[in-house]
Amino acid sequence: MTLEIALTLLVIVLTLVAFIREWAAPDVLALSILCLVVALGLVDPSQMTKVFQNEAPLTIASLFVIGGALERSGAVDHIGKLLRDRLSGNIRWAILSFSLVTAFFSAWMNNTAIVAILLPVTLGFARSKNIAASRLLMPLSYASILGGCCTLIGTSTNLLVSGALRDLHVAPLTMFELAPLGIPMAIAGIGYLTIFGPKLIPARSSITGSLEIDYRTTPLYHLLIGGESPIIGQLLTDTALGDRAAGIHVLEIRRKGARVMLPLSSIIVEKNDRFLVAIHRRRGGATKPEVLFTNIGAEVLSQVDGIVSELVVRDESSLIGHTLAQADFRQRYNSVVLAVHRNGINITARIAELPLEIGDTLLVITARNNLEALESTRDFLLTDTPDEPTSEEVRHHRPLHVTLAWSALVGVVLTATITDLLHSSYPSIPAVPIHYAAMVGALALLWLKVMSPREAYASIDWQVLLMLYGLLGLGMAMQNTGTAEWLARGLVDLTEHMIPREHMPIVMLWLVFLLTLCLTEVLSNNATAVMMIPIVVTLAGELGVNSRPFIMAVTVGASCAFALPMGYQTHMMIYGPGGYRFSDFLRVGIPLNVICWVTACTLIPLIWSF
Repeated sequence: MTLEIALTLLVIVLTLVAFIREWAAPDVLALSILCLVVALGLVDPSQMTKVFQNEAPLTIASLFVIGGALERSGAVDHIGKLLRDRLSGNIRWAILSFSLVTAFFSAWMNNTAIVAILLPVTLGFARSKNIAASRLLMPLSYASILGGCCTLIGTSTNLLVSGALRDLHVAPLTMFELAPLGIPMAIAGIGYLTIFGPKLIPARSSITGSLEIDYRTTPLYHLLIGGESPIIGQLLTDTALGDRAAGIHVLEIRRKGARVMLPLSSIIVEKNDRFLVAIHRRRGGATKPEVLFTNIGAEVLSQVDGIVSELVVRDESSLIGHTLAQADFRQRYNSVVLAVHRNGINITARIAELPLEIGDTLLVITARNNLEALESTRDFLLTDTPDEPTSEEVRHHRPLHVTLAWSALVGVVLTATITDLLHSSYPSIPAVPIHYAAMVGALALLWLKVMSPREAYASIDWQVLLMLYGLLGLGMAMQNTGTAEWLARGLVDLTEHMIPREHMPIVMLWLVFLLTLCLTEVLSNNATAVMMIPIVVTLAGELGVNSRPFIMAVTVGASCAFALPMGYQTHMMIYGPGGYRFSDFLRVGIPLNVICWVTACTLIPLIWSF
């Protein structure tokens, strides 16, 4: 072992620990790793810019834009609502139907976006049919992963692997090369969830159900404090309006036409102040509105519809690490938090001092017409949608936009696929690379006004792109220093004394898939793929066999994160709304991991020979 290999192994271990312990955001960690391998001399500074020449992040960015157009056009939402309205209350049919729709769309779009679109639809269906939402949400997340394994553009991992192969001078993945493996895996996985899901997945309540919220709708009152009011000159928290125990929640205060952006504890009530107030208490027992308004000398100016809703803190939320008090939550979002759900526990005490984390579910009271504003912040994933189409939906949900968005996606897929096939038979016909086709498709949507440039930028997950660039530096270091070769040779030397040489390829295939699967449960799937691809390509060379079976095992195995809630982003999105506990994912996910492991390792040698 050379010093460079030792340093590279140290960086790999540091990477594993940093991602598992979540020392920083994934993109910050990845870019820090890139700078570290350059600082240690594992990658020459002049080669550092080569990671930015990889076409995978460019392709992913373009596909984010096309996927954003599909999302905004309402194509997925319309089909989801059609399912909600047409399906009966049979739990198995519901799991099968929602899983198939999710898997299909995830083969072409970002799976996070699919789950975000279908989550409120699924919750609405569960409420209308009196089904525990937990029975449907876990299959929704799992199906989005299984669908992403079917095409090149199904996940960012597939595209990253394809780009890494090109850097290693190995033939990149084609558009449907994964389909013969991904489709049977998706069928097996969805079949397992449909048959055994109702027995294995517990019927857990969401935070709304577990806190016994009897009424999800509640009126909000606009109040005017008259000149004879007895509370004028008093601290708001010392008045009846500040009595949270009586179910009184102040959402907004206006003074002389402007909102008062101060904590309630520092506000002194003045004449002609206007309040937006909700009166709602768990299990009933809230004060009577008429009695309250008479006692404080307030005039009711108007009444609007309010809702008790759940907001899931997204991974890109600006609230992460901040308390509700630090974030000025009430003033900033026109909402009052009643409780926080985290790791299967409902927190109702001292919630203003609780730093928020990814996946936290907030139970809030807000105006129904404020849901659109909450969604536009991109700090939350909404579990309710407005009854009436919002202005944004009216602008985007047009049949022409749906047609144009689908045409762009189909055009990208067909162009990349057909020209690749024609080029292999007729070299004079150029093969159009996927990154170029995707960029042209995204630009076409901008020229056709399906999206504005601002909306296109907002649809791109910049954290994913920056993380990919940073992780590519680690893969380059493994190649430059010979670490991948050293690890591959060591693996061969370790096993060749225990396994006959002729059986080593198939045994190593099962071990590679299992190792990839275990790593991706605790690491980012992209980080796992970047570390494993150089190793398995070198491993195939050491064994003197075709590298394709090992590449497919890593590509698919890197997406099979079913056993831990933190293993995949979509799991954290449904964790709170489904009322899940950590053990629920172990019970359902481990058998699904085994099914995918056995299915993949059985089919891979039949499809790609050694």
